[in-house]
Amino acid sequence: MEFSKSLKLNHLFRRLYRKGQSAANGYLVLYCRRNGSQTNRIGLTVSAKLGHAVVRNKLRRRLREIYRLHEGSFCRGYDIVVVARSRAVSASYQQLERSYLALAKKLHLLEGDV
Repeated sequence: MEFSKSLKLNHLFRRLYRKGQSAANGYLVLYCRRNGSQTNRIGLTVSAKLGHAVVRNKLRRRLREIYRLHEGSFCRGYDIVVVARSRAVSASYQQLERSYLALAKKLHLLEGDV
């Protein structure tokens, strides 16, 4: 299995915000769009408004780990951006995981979910 790559370029984020599909709940906003390759590219956005660096990095690590653990169940060939909302800072890992997977299911990003 080929693992996902990071989405880092600003114009790719902007294109995803502009032309991608999105779903949101109280903790996260998920954007996705087909990328024409066999791998996913994942980007994380945690605004400085959410707290100081320690808080933001902890949230980023949690979101990265949730994706890593469930990577095998995601459909291939998508660019995915996860935007953390302010309520995500105080959410437990389990709440974030449920939220993340619910949004992925809503956008039909999970395999077997047509």
